Amino acid sequence: MTIALDGSSLTIEQLKAIARDNQPVELTTEALERIKLCRRMLEEKLAKREIMYGTNTGIGEFSEKVLNDDQVQDFQRYLIYNHAAGIGEPAPIEYVRGAIAGRINVHAHGNSGCRPEITLALVEMLNKGVTPVVCQKGSVGASGDLAPMAQAALLLMGEGEAFYQGNRLPGAEALRRAGITPPGLQARDGLATINGSNLLTAMSAIQLHDMERWLKQAEIAAAMSIEALLGNLKPYHKKLHELRGFKGAISSAQNIMKVIEGSDLTTGRMKTKVQDAYSMRSTPQVIGSARDALAYAHSQVEIELNGVGDNPIYLPDSNLILTGANFQGTPVSVPMDMAGAAITMVCVMSERRLNRLTNPALSQGLPDFLAHEPGFYSGLMLSQYTADHLIVEQRILSTPASIQSIPAAADQEDFVSMGLNTAIKNGQILDNAYGVLGIEFMAATQALDFRQFTPGKGTQCARLVIRKYVKHLEIDRPLYPDHNVMKELVKSGEILEAVEREIGSLES
Repeated sequence: MTIALDGSSLTIEQLKAIARDNQPVELTTEALERIKLCRRMLEEKLAKREIMYGTNTGIGEFSEKVLNDDQVQDFQRYLIYNHAAGIGEPAPIEYVRGAIAGRINVHAHGNSGCRPEITLALVEMLNKGVTPVVCQKGSVGASGDLAPMAQAALLLMGEGEAFYQGNRLPGAEALRRAGITPPGLQARDGLATINGSNLLTAMSAIQLHDMERWLKQAEIAAAMSIEALLGNLKPYHKKLHELRGFKGAISSAQNIMKVIEGSDLTTGRMKTKVQDAYSMRSTPQVIGSARDALAYAHSQVEIELNGVGDNPIYLPDSNLILTGANFQGTPVSVPMDMAGAAITMVCVMSERRLNRLTNPALSQGLPDFLAHEPGFYSGLMLSQYTADHLIVEQRILSTPASIQSIPAAADQEDFVSMGLNTAIKNGQILDNAYGVLGIEFMAATQALDFRQFTPGKGTQCARLVIRKYVKHLEIDRPLYPDHNVMKELVKSGEILEAVEREIGSLES
């Protein structure tokens, strides 16, 4: 189904569908009319030689430099050349597609002043599968993601590079094969293409989609570990969390109990401790806090996806031009720094449950390190080492990027968001989180194999999925294949999808 971009209704789910699933897009008729109206306003002011930042003036420290008519025409080309200054490996295609979709949605407001041909060319690139090659590193997240977006804008002049049908090609060749005519750049067109935090926002949107699904799997893994450790179930009673009032904790407790439903543990006839360790009984509060953090980030990212992130901003209805800092990435980088730290926090708790599963002093009678002949076999002893390595790396990466401003452009840009650093490190945090959770899933499944009781329906379903990929550890074997398989299994979401088919959707 085609997704209509109108400037105001783009969701994270839709952005993911465009970026990752190649869903086609269209610019609404009303949005196209707004773009045309705004362009007429800009051209009238150009004809009157009114001073407009980045159109007939230089940018940044050169904003006081007024351009003559001949320079106005060429300035946008040199602007894009100068700003296409990133470094490193290309950003994943889904991130770049997401950034382009976000930029189209900014233009759809009719406040950017570019020609409609620019926006329509971006639409065509998405729909025909032409994705600019964009170095992921180089943006400071203020004045927008200038370096990566400038690399994308090179294609509008038939330059740069692009991925097309699995090949990395010169931009002109990719456009030719796709049947797209580059529109070239005229006054304002270049700056209107690059002056927003679109790569940061696209990466954050896709990561949030994945983080939200990961948190549900963290609740499934927690439920399995709690069952394997013969946990007291009173800490997961919905009423307990309603009395405190945090929405995330209420949802988390409900999900854990839904996974455990049908277990012998829910009958009250099995002996449990009066009170379990924090890594068990605090699980709803901790995962719930992460849920609440992600909910705030979700809200902020969707506001940005549908906002006017540009400079200057043109208001045709009032014949007004406003310069400001609506390109500033901080409103996204601050909540996304918090989201990354929240994922790390949940991983730390996951590792603590892993410790209880493998530590004979804490495991409620399970074999030492879940080995069949402890001492001769070491079982999952070293799996904890691997999880610990991943978590230390996550902790390092959880230092906020949004406080790391380094002034640029001769101190004209003297506070910047460093938001793209936030997005890049969140990708690494999430990648490690798949591994940490995969190891807890593996250990919980091994532990449940030793228990002689009927587990919950959700627990049993997850266990059966895991056993399709990783066999029970009867005798010691190299564990790195199992760790890597489990990481990919968590990343795929197959466990979550199977459990939800079995017991119904978990609370979002």
